[in-house]
Amino acid sequence: MSDKHGNEHNPAKPALKKGMSRRQFLTYTLGGTGGFLAAMPLIPMIRFAVDPLLQSGGESDLVKVAPVDEITNEPKEYTFTKIQADGWYVDEAKFTAWISKDDKGEIFALSPVCKHLGCTVSWNTNPSLPNEYFCPCHGAHYTKDGKDLAIAQGPLDEYEVEVQNGYVYLGNLKPNSRV
Repeated sequence: MSDKHGNEHNPAKPALKKGMSRRQFLTYTLGGTGGFLAAMPLIPMIRFAVDPLLQSGGESDLVKVAPVDEITNEPKEYTFTKIQADGWYVDEAKFTAWISKDDKGEIFALSPVCKHLGCTVSWNTNPSLPNEYFCPCHGAHYTKDGKDLAIAQGPLDEYEVEVQNGYVYLGNLKPNSRV
């Protein structure tokens, strides 16, 4: 059968519908649901990895360590605790500092960790090296300001120091600025 323009029509062939078939609908629905369910275990993992970045910094890094009137020109060892965050793990860690005054009366604090291999130094404990920090592990020694005199590769690190309301507060470690 043909129309007046000569085009043939087949009445047995239905016209094509514009839209989605039942098979396409089920494929999309099941694929989307399966993808969503497969991604669900990833959400806690992503949250676990990103959570430390979302936490606020919280309080200051300064910790109250000693009264100012206890500090003399002779270095004295002080132990203090500080909250330390390592990603999502928060712990109260113990630290040690050697605190003293210099010739100008300024208070400073040095780390007791030897720069050679990380042993702990002590003040004035070696009779052959009076008035020096001494590391018993390998014989490194330092001046009162933390300057390395032998074996160690650099000076002792220094703590940030702040004096407030008659107390010495210590902050983070920094490279020694005294030598």
